[in-house]
Amino acid sequence: MNHAAPGALRRRLITAGSLTAVAALAFTGCASSGGGGDTAGGDDENISVSLITKTSTNPFFVAMQKGAEDAADELGVELTFAAGKEDGDEDTQIQAIENAISKGDAGILITPNGPAVEDALVKARDAGLYVIALDTPPTDPESVDITFATDNFLAGQEIGKWTASKLGGEKATIALIDLFDDKVVSVDYNRDQGFLDGMGIDPADPEVNGDEAATGKYSGGDYEIVGNEVSGGAEDGGRTAAETLLSKNPDINVVYTINEPTAYGAYEAFKAAGTTDGLIVVSVDGGCAGVDAVSEGIIGATSQQYPVKMAQLGVQAIHDLVKTGEVPETTEGLDFYNTGVALVTDDPQEGVESIDTTEGSEICWG
Repeated sequence: MNHAAPGALRRRLITAGSLTAVAALAFTGCASSGGGGDTAGGDDENISVSLITKTSTNPFFVAMQKGAEDAADELGVELTFAAGKEDGDEDTQIQAIENAISKGDAGILITPNGPAVEDALVKARDAGLYVIALDTPPTDPESVDITFATDNFLAGQEIGKWTASKLGGEKATIALIDLFDDKVVSVDYNRDQGFLDGMGIDPADPEVNGDEAATGKYSGGDYEIVGNEVSGGAEDGGRTAAETLLSKNPDINVVYTINEPTAYGAYEAFKAAGTTDGLIVVSVDGGCAGVDAVSEGIIGATSQQYPVKMAQLGVQAIHDLVKTGEVPETTEGLDFYNTGVALVTDDPQEGVESIDTTEGSEICWG
């Protein structure tokens, strides 16, 4: 087994408890060409930052808010929090951006709810604010100064590789439960397409969900994709999506889900249908509830990401920009700063690096 030795992978990750690790972020010595160029100031300058998340209820964004609050308290930054009413609510986020501009914030940290938000972010940059996307890279890279995020394609790949190995050559009858069908968001297609790639299935257009061949060969045998349904990233959406897919094919044995709330809802649908025997559910998030679900066998494997770290890095970056004029750099070879990912499972597979739920619970969030 290529299962990471206890603590080995954990030592390569930045944990959520302290800003000490945030100092590892790489900086350059000059201000960016975006809004941050107007924010550098002296030690006596007050620093205000707005954190705008997709929702205020998803544990991922609750953890992100807590991380930002802890960083702001430690650094003396004034933090304002706003959130969409639901995943995909662009209007509320746009209003929060307008508010940040009006009160003269130094910067904005945002998990964008969709492309319509990006024009407002460009306006914020033009007004002199430094804009950092968290978790979800925008479709227009010029709408933000930098993104701090999980490598979502890699996160999908890891659960795809694990699933292919776990099947052991058995036919894969796959249900794909995504985020949206009325807008294109990079986190949505990157996770879905990464999962297919990890399974050894050609995803066709890497920025389009659902255009891959419905049948064919994966790395271990035959596959059939029953369909793509959307969940809105919510538990009730996951259950409805799974019910729809089960009505098309009751023999589904693999369920990919965009996040863990979706996974819980999907599992409940299969449980109600009495078809959980041999079912493989995989997801992305790595919250403490999700790690517990892996331990309980509800989710087979999840790719753990680090929202607390994203938020802490964001607050630190804007603070340092104001104080010193230094700006953060992207990770080498990527167009964003990679905040890390680890596969969490209690069923390690040959050739797929992972940590178990004991290790995952030590660095989880929520």
